[in-house]
Amino acid sequence: MAYWWFFKAAVSVRNLVEFVKDRLRVRAAAHGRSMEAEIRTILVEAVTDAHERAGLFDTLMARVGELGGVELDLLARATTARAADLHP
Repeated sequence: MAYWWFFKAAVSVRNLVEFVKDRLRVRAAAHGRSMEAEIRTILVEAVTDAHERAGLFDTLMARVGELGGVELDLLARATTARAADLHP
């Protein structure tokens, strides 16, 4: 993954439509971030390709998925399944 956080840059965005600013503020609040942090995250995701964003499962499947899977035998249950008792 690229080490983008080592490089500092300042960018100003002029003439931003007011509803875009409002939606950025709502989106940032929903993610628990400042507007600046939210914009930074959006920009990084926009320029990062899918391979760099892939999670552990996707990475493992890309590397070993073509080898095939494993069939496992399910063990028989010793008891019958029952619903949880939620009463105190």
